[in-house]
Amino acid sequence: MKVANMTSKSKVYTSNVFLCTGDWNRIEDRNTLIDVGNDPLIIDYIEKYPSGIGKKRVDQVILTHSHSDHSGILPLIKKIFNPVVYAFSPFQEGVDRTLGDGDLIKIADQMFEVIHMPGHSDDSICFFSPSDGSLFVGDVPVIIKSSGGTYEKAFIEKMKILSGKNIKTIYFGHGDPLTENPTQAVMNSYKYILMNNATS
Repeated sequence: MKVANMTSKSKVYTSNVFLCTGDWNRIEDRNTLIDVGNDPLIIDYIEKYPSGIGKKRVDQVILTHSHSDHSGILPLIKKIFNPVVYAFSPFQEGVDRTLGDGDLIKIADQMFEVIHMPGHSDDSICFFSPSDGSLFVGDVPVIIKSSGGTYEKAFIEKMKILSGKNIKTIYFGHGDPLTENPTQAVMNSYKYILMNNATS
């Protein structure tokens, strides 16, 4: 799977927007935008990106959550590329299909597990591929570097699940991906959460 950040050069406040395509751009691959952000200039980047001969440039959009910096230009994306839009919340305008915890969805050339992780927002979802260890988290705070703070039971349970996965790359809603020891980083975060929960 190839992952390209369409907002790496944005000059407006926006989330990362990841365009995921298959390694070989096969017809059966699902060209996918993870979030759409707030910057209309990504339209030009998407149209120039090599997404496969005879294929739609964007087959589907998956929203990690409904905050405007992640979903602001969804109407424009739908108008230009006519993708199927997935999200956890059925109340987000423009959503065609909802995803639930434990669902499987094909992104590019790989299958991903949907993980509902309330914490940043009630409708936050993450996506994990066992094939190559890719984890898309949106704004879910899966990296915690200090003690302090309280956490919901549901979030703690999902962090326990994540800490047991073989993660190779974490793609965040903001900032650069984490490729150096991401599994250990999530395990450490889970330990901090348990410490915080025990003392709260």
